[in-house]
Formats: sequence, structure tokens, C-alpha cells
Amino acid sequence: MKKTDTIPEIVTSLLQRYPVEGILNLALGEAVIVVRSNSSDLLNTLHTHFKEFLGPETQADINIYALEGEPEPLPFTFTKKQPDPGKTRIKEEFVDIAGGRIVRKRLTDMVLMFDAKNHVAVGPCLANVNQVVNFINNRFIEWMLKRGSLLAHAAGILFQNRGLALAGFSGSGKSTLALQLLCNGASFVSNDRLMIEKHNDGLCMYGIPKHPRVNPGTILSLEFLQGVMTEEDREATMKLDIETLWNLEKKHDVIVHEHFGEDRFKLSAPMNGLLILNWKRTKKPLIISEIYISKRRDLLNAFIKSPGLFFIPEPNAPAPDFSFRRYIEMLSGCHVFEATGGVNFPEAVWFCRNFLEQDEQWTDFQTIENKLPE
Repeated sequence: MKKTDTIPEIVTSLLQRYPVEGILNLALGEAVIVVRSNSSDLLNTLHTHFKEFLGPETQADINIYALEGEPEPLPFTFTKKQPDPGKTRIKEEFVDIAGGRIVRKRLTDMVLMFDAKNHVAVGPCLANVNQVVNFINNRFIEWMLKRGSLLAHAAGILFQNRGLALAGFSGSGKSTLALQLLCNGASFVSNDRLMIEKHNDGLCMYGIPKHPRVNPGTILSLEFLQGVMTEEDREATMKLDIETLWNLEKKHDVIVHEHFGEDRFKLSAPMNGLLILNWKRTKKPLIISEIYISKRRDLLNAFIKSPGLFFIPEPNAPAPDFSFRRYIEMLSGCHVFEATGGVNFPEAVWFCRNFLEQDEQWTDFQTIENKLPE
């Protein structure tokens, strides 16, 4: 590999070393994705993860190569990506070449490269399947953004043909609330990434096929998740103080079809409302109020998600509009609520169920502090 190589040239070289042995066909919403790999074990693992979103053999919108191999030596000068707010460890570095981008995961030596047509994950994929899954989902996200969607940092659930997005600042518990709503009959749309679009019949949200990832504190607090952790991990975690427990970065996957049954994972739903969790771990009562998001731009920071390293605009096309103004315009079509006071999941579940069970004419604009069940 030379510094002057383009991504298509690099891909050609990789495929000579790692010839494809099989494919996986996925249908994510309207996008057809074909994943090709030199590893049948990797394809089988991805098949299990994406089992509810397998698609027919047809022409692909996105072609992805997932190549199991050794860490790839790269002769480029990389730029370190600074960690997100609240994080300290630098995990990624990147370089842009000839209309494309190469991202290297510093902790795993996975290399992820893409341009308008080529999408490749290469390295120790089997040891880092979660990063391969994320890469596949990121290619889907980019496809959605290029057709006009906005990206949100939110979970999504569906109940009785009505959908609710759940947002909040880091550690607010949106995944925990989503899981508790699944226990109450809701279907799962997405864990922490939503794309939103406005159609003629209202606002819609689209998820990604990634199962909920929850921290040990959530697992210990929900009896039905006890099997997610080993007995050894559970015993060690129970010895931690509450602040350390809730700040652990180690997370565990909750496979939706294993814990809640088949056909409970949907990738699209109407977006009738947005609940922003701005509560704290205090003994104060929970208050949920409907707000005008145009007057609470501070809360948009909990909902807006930057496309990050894995999005490159179309060459010679106008830059996409990811401004606050456009998010406010998009959210004008749904009800937005803020949860303040103390964290109280049972009361939050009651509110979400009550909202989703209403007909389309939700008319209660009052603070519901005194309406929550005792």
C-alpha cells in the first residue's frame, strides 16, 4: 500500500489477499445492503445479529466488505479524533484521501474505509463484531442522511401504531426506559440513534438494527435482564458504590428477540412525541411538562447528534443542513415533553403509555405533576 493509493485501489488489493467466501443480504427500511466477507464465521455472527432484517438477493444500494485479517499497516498520517464531551480516551483517528476517508480504531486496530461506492471494514473483525455492526449501521445512516433525514441521539418505541422518541443527556436512562416500555407491550425502534423525516402524513422516525446496550446498573435494576451478565460479573458489580456503578462504560447487549419475543424490533414508526429526560437522581418528585422546543434550544443538545467521522457529503452537492433551525422545523410536527425532578421509571412508563394510548388529538398541554399515579 502506498500513500498515493486511492480507496478503490486499496480495496482491490485487499480483495486479492482476502477473497470473498459468502454474502449476507439485509433490508434496512428502503435500503438494500449486501455484506460480503472472507469469513463464514463472521457472516454467521452477523446473520444472528441482523436476523430480523434479512433481505432477498437483489441489487444493493450499499455494498460492504467485512474482511477478517491482521491489523492493516497504513502509510498515512492520521489525525486524532478528540473524544466526545465527558470522555477522555482517544479511540479513533482518521485521514481523508481522494474523496474518501479511512478511520482507524486505536484500541482494536480495526480499519474502516469508505467513499461514495466503497465501504470496507478490515482487521480482527471476529474479535470486534460490535464495530463491524456499527460500521454497517453507519453506512445506512449516511444513506438516510443523504436523502434528507436528520440524525438524533434518541431511543424510539412504538405502541398501538404511535411512536415516541426518548432523548436525554448522557446517562439519563433512555435505554432503561425503553426496555421497561418493551416489558409493557411496546415494540423497539432504536436504542440511541434515530433518523427523522417529515412526510405528508406527519413526522417519521427510523432506527438502526442495533440491540439495546445497557450498563451494569441497568441490568442489576431490572430482574428480567439478570441473564445478560455472568454470575461473576454480577457479584463484582454489586460491590461497587452507586456513583461508580452508573458511570461504568462497560455495556452489555440485550437481544430483543431473545428477551421480548419475535417481531418486536421495528425500524420505522410515526413520531408522535419526544420525551427529553432532564431528570436527576434525587428524591424530588417527577414532573413532565409539554414544552415548545423553539423556546428551549438548550434541550436540543440532548437530541441532536452529529454525523461524526462516518459521514461525507456528496461531492459537488450542497452541504446538508444540520442546523438547530432545521431540527426545530422538523419537530414542529410532534409534541415535545421534558421530564424534570427525580428519576422515576414507573411514573415515566405510565406517562409514555398514557400518551401513546391516546388518539391522534393529544390535547393535554398541562404539567402532569399531579396526574401521575401514586
